Amino acid sequence: MKAPSEAPPEAPQAPRRRPWRFFAGLLVVVIILVVGARLTWSWLNPFGETSIDRSQPVLLESIHNLSRFEAATGNFQVIVDLEKDASFLPDAVKGSRTLFVGAGGVDAYVDFGGLTGGALTVSPDREEVTIKLPRAQLEKPNLDNARSYVYAQQRGLFDRVEDFLSSSPADQRELYTLAEKKIAEAAQASDLRNRADQNTKSMLQGMLSTLGFNKVTVKFADEP
Repeated sequence: MKAPSEAPPEAPQAPRRRPWRFFAGLLVVVIILVVGARLTWSWLNPFGETSIDRSQPVLLESIHNLSRFEAATGNFQVIVDLEKDASFLPDAVKGSRTLFVGAGGVDAYVDFGGLTGGALTVSPDREEVTIKLPRAQLEKPNLDNARSYVYAQQRGLFDRVEDFLSSSPADQRELYTLAEKKIAEAAQASDLRNRADQNTKSMLQGMLSTLGFNKVTVKFADEP
């Protein structure tokens, strides 16, 4: 009798490749290609621009002596809403509306340059001193370019085409001028000048007291 034949041993199965390794490798290759392409384009980009500063040295034109005391400063912010409309055309065709945020400061100062000899009176015993000052004045607003910007703008079709074809498109000078005007008006209506008067008065009283005067009186030109 024949011995029963033994079943042949099963061949070992090849290990299955994990699909995530394939996709990970593919993703790495794609990233390398994209980064390499961007670096190559930035190096060979024919439309790239390079800024070269060819400005001339700053020229000092003049120096003026100052005889004023900067007594206070006010910080202001205004939102300018400037709209321009055409008489017989809708806004979508002709017209614009711009929201501009203007921020800047206004300085208040007292000018000592106009003081006359009679503005300072000292008592015979040098115990008392009286000084008469002009009222504080306001400087022009100084807009901060870093904090002033166009917040939103809408323009009609004709305005867009005009800006595109113009060699000098509309600038923001009108917005800055309007913002300065509104800030100057707000400074005039504020308590800034009165604060400058009081600060100047306190400064002079402290300074003259250290010079040995027991009584220091500071008046302004419009006071009796």
